[in-house]
Amino acid sequence: MMRIAPVLAAALMVSIGPASADTARLAWPLRPRPAITRAFDAPSPDWQRGHRGVDLAGVPGQPVYAAGPATVVFAGRLAGRPVVSLAHAGGLRTSYEPVEATVRVGQLVDSSTPLGRLLPGHAGCPAEACLHWGALWGPASRADYVDPLGLLASTPIRLKPLAG
Repeated sequence: MMRIAPVLAAALMVSIGPASADTARLAWPLRPRPAITRAFDAPSPDWQRGHRGVDLAGVPGQPVYAAGPATVVFAGRLAGRPVVSLAHAGGLRTSYEPVEATVRVGQLVDSSTPLGRLLPGHAGCPAEACLHWGALWGPASRADYVDPLGLLASTPIRLKPLAG
């Protein structure tokens, strides 16, 4: 599952056609490009412990941007934490926390749209503030966590043979 993100990104580009392939790849949600303070570590099976996203170093109040074209599907508190969640084309969902939202449910966004401001207080963050950025692929009933870093436009897609 951990190496599935580049394959999923390639599949998304094929499914949406060549005219919009560049828009299928994501942009960094913090700018300038942030340091990664905690990497993706998907649990297997899904209900086990793990880290279902990446943590990115930031500063309190820093704008958090949509990673790509999407619709806001959640902006509020979830389990006591401020979260923004986006639905992208092809069944990809991304989430951003802790973010004080400036967007509303149903709003169309793109990589130039600020979703809100980064808040301090993310557990285990070694910086002033950290953005937890997560990604899910597929229908909610059987969605897979994917590493959002593998979906970035700056990450090259390398297809490798299945048998080695």
